Parts: sequence; C-alpha cells; structure tokens
Amino acid sequence: MASINESNNFFYFTLSLVLIFVMGALAKEVEGEQLNFIIKPLILNSFIICLASMKFARGWYIYLVVVSALMGLAIFVHSFMAEQYLSVIMLLLILAFCFGVFQSTAHQILLSDQIDNNKLIGSIALFLVLGLGWAAVYLLLITYNPMAINGIEAEEHWGDHFAVVTYFSFVTQTTLGYGDYSPNSPLAQVVVYLQAVTGVFYMAVVVSSLVGARKR
Repeated sequence: MASINESNNFFYFTLSLVLIFVMGALAKEVEGEQLNFIIKPLILNSFIICLASMKFARGWYIYLVVVSALMGLAIFVHSFMAEQYLSVIMLLLILAFCFGVFQSTAHQILLSDQIDNNKLIGSIALFLVLGLGWAAVYLLLITYNPMAINGIEAEEHWGDHFAVVTYFSFVTQTTLGYGDYSPNSPLAQVVVYLQAVTGVFYMAVVVSSLVGARKR
C-alpha cells in the first residue's frame, strides 16, 4: 500500500477490479465451490485498495471508509449466518461503494485540464466501477425476482452467478447486445435501458474530456 501514490493510484485500483472479474469467471470454470468463497473477500480487497487510492481525494474518503468497514462486517457475519438479508446488505454496500467512488473521482478524471496515463487508466476504472454497480442492481433484482433476466438462474448465493451477471452488465453498458441474456420483467427492462444510456453518455464524456484536455 505504501507504493500507491497520486501518480499510480488508478493503476492499482483498476487491477483490483480486473482481478474480481477474472476470479469470478474462474469460479464458474473450475469444478467445485472453492473459488466461490473468495469473491466477497476479493471485493473487500478492492474496497481497501480503493481507500488507499482515494486517500488523496477529500470529502468522500470518510464515506468510503464507513462503507468498507460495513462491508467487512457483513462478510464476517455472513460467514456464520447465511441469511438472505445479509446478501442484500452486501449488494447494497457494493452499490453504495461504487456510487462513492464514482462521485469522488469523476471530476478529477473527466474534467481535468491535463490527462496523463494514470488519469487515462482512471477513466477505465470508472467504467468498470459503473459496470460493477449496475451488476449489483441486477443481482438485487434477481434476489427478489429470480425470473428477472432470461438465461440467468437464481442461485442460493449471489456470488454463484456474479460472473454471468457482471457479463450481462457490461454487454448492456457497451450496447453489444449479444442476445444470450435479456430482461424478463418491466423493472429489469427499465434498468437495462438506463444502463445503456449511461454507458453511451459516459463514453461521450470521456472522448470530449480527452479532446478538450488536448486543446488546452
């Protein structure tokens, strides 16, 4: 953590997010349940790395500390009590964390007068954070309506289908639309098109920010 500074903080944070997605996919590829148990600790690890990365920003840092502490507590309690409400709490904390990260970093990355490699990587990190946040929303939808998304079967724990829901989230956010999964309820349809609009708008902001910084 000591090596994280203002010139490389987003590199570390982006790597931590990619690790979550890769391990989530491996958990579905490898036989057995061993890797499923590490998804939640990996998400908490991403929270911690984010805190080390965001210590240079002001305002939202305390908010992120509180959310991370609550996430750690929820994961600890969930290891002893596999209650559904704890899973919902964890998903809400992931959503709150993604919101805080985006709010605390969007201005310094997207509206910066100067763009360097770290901030460029930061724009990728924000895109990944958006996808992770929307994935948490889909997981909440599936928790209360197992038929909300065609092709995604509800599991006992949301970590069991984290990879496929994350995949669906980014396919929606990038408007790829492969068609292997689709919304199957009015509320899910609303969430899908809102994410698609957000993804398109985000890319437009990133491009305009890069062009604007280059002209200054």
